[in-house]
Amino acid sequence: MTPSHDPKGLIRESYRIDGISDGECRSILIDWALSLPGDMDQRAALEALLAQYGDQADHPMTALLHEGLNAPAPRRGRRARGRER
Repeated sequence: MTPSHDPKGLIRESYRIDGISDGECRSILIDWALSLPGDMDQRAALEALLAQYGDQADHPMTALLHEGLNAPAPRRGRRARGRER
């Protein structure tokens, strides 16, 4: 069963790939973020993934998960708000 914070099992599979590169992990992480349901809190999902996989400190995905938590939340600009009206 795939946890709700990794709906396609992408993160789980990245940890199973021997010798995976940082670039490959970045690509997987982007696909993961795009596959999350719209109502899911991405920060909470990252925290859950780190709780599950954070003990694998030498894996490039672990570093990216930490990076994702430390990144500022995306903001919507004026142009995007103007189009909604």
